[in-house]
Amino acid sequence: MPFSIVRNDISRMGADALVNAANERLAPGGGACGALYAAAGFDRMLEACRAIGGCPMGGAVTTPGFDLPCRWVVHAVGPVWGGGGHGEEALLRRCYQSVFAEVERLGAESVAFPLISAGIYGYPVAEALEVAREEAAAFLDRRPDVDVTLVVFSRDVVAAGVALMGELREFIGDAYVEESPFMCDRRAELDMATPMTGRSVPAPRAVARCAAAPESKDELVERLAHLDASFSQALLALIDERGLTDAEVYKRANLSRQLFSKIRSRADYRPSKPTAVALAMALGLSLGETRALLARAGLALSRSSRFDVIVEFYLARGVHDVMTVNEALFSFDQPLIGSS
Repeated sequence: MPFSIVRNDISRMGADALVNAANERLAPGGGACGALYAAAGFDRMLEACRAIGGCPMGGAVTTPGFDLPCRWVVHAVGPVWGGGGHGEEALLRRCYQSVFAEVERLGAESVAFPLISAGIYGYPVAEALEVAREEAAAFLDRRPDVDVTLVVFSRDVVAAGVALMGELREFIGDAYVEESPFMCDRRAELDMATPMTGRSVPAPRAVARCAAAPESKDELVERLAHLDASFSQALLALIDERGLTDAEVYKRANLSRQLFSKIRSRADYRPSKPTAVALAMALGLSLGETRALLARAGLALSRSSRFDVIVEFYLARGVHDVMTVNEALFSFDQPLIGSS
C-alpha cells in the first residue's frame, strides 16, 4: 500500500521509520512530539537528541526508535507560519524532502508521518496537506515500493483541505435523498396519479425506475454464454490503447507493483472495487467508461453507497488524482482507493 491516510496516534504506528515534528533544538514538546518521546522512553530519546545537538529548519535527522514500534525516528523541523511571505512553503517542502532523503538513506520500507507544521506552528491545513501530498507523490515516483502513511488525529484535519468539499457534501446529500426508499415510493405515487382526478392508475415506468425486473433464466444463460473480455484483459487493452507503461499505471493508481503483476498474469483476476476504481482513475477514464470497466468485474457504482457517490462526484468533474479522492474518502470514513 504505497500511500495511505490513517487516523491514529503516531507513536502507536508500526513502520520502519516514524517522523517527529521537531523543533530546531530537538527538545521534547507537546502533541505528537511529546507522544513519541514518551513512547520511545523519554530519557533515552532525550539523550539521543542532545547528542545530535540540533537540526536547522527544513532539515531532518535520525535517532533510534527505542521502545517505539519502529526502527528509527526521523526528526523533521518544519517552518512556523508567518503569513506565507517568509518562504514557508519552500521550507516545508525542503523539510519533507529531507525526511524522504533520510528514509531512502536508511533503506526503510515504510514511513509514517504527521502533517508537519500544521499544529502549533500554525501552517494552514489545506496548504500543509497540499505540500505533503505533492512531496509524498514525488518520493513515491522514485520509490514506489515504500509504504508512505500520513497519520492524523482527526478526520477533520484532512477534511479541511479536501478539494470541492462544500460541493461534495451537497452532492452526497442530494444522492441520499434521491435514493431514499421513501422518496422512491413517493415518486411512484406521483407518477401513478392522473393529472385530472388525482386517482392512482397503473404506471409500470415508476416501478421500473425503483427496481429493475429480474432477467429470466434463459436470458441470463444466454448472456453468460457470450461474456466479453475479463476485467484484466480489458484493463491491459486500455493501457496499450493509451500508450502507457505498467509502472505509470500502478503508480498513478497508488497500487503496489506486486499487486499489478498479479492482475497482469491472471486473466480471471477479480479486483476489489477500490482497486478497480483506482485503475480507472489512473487511466483517466470518464464516469461512463469507469462504469463499463467495473462491469467487467461484476462491479457497479450505486447511489446507495457513500464510497460510490464520492467516486462519482470526482469522476464527473474530471478529477483523476487518487490522492485527492482518497482525502475525501478518508474524511467520510470510507475505504481508500488503491493503497494496496
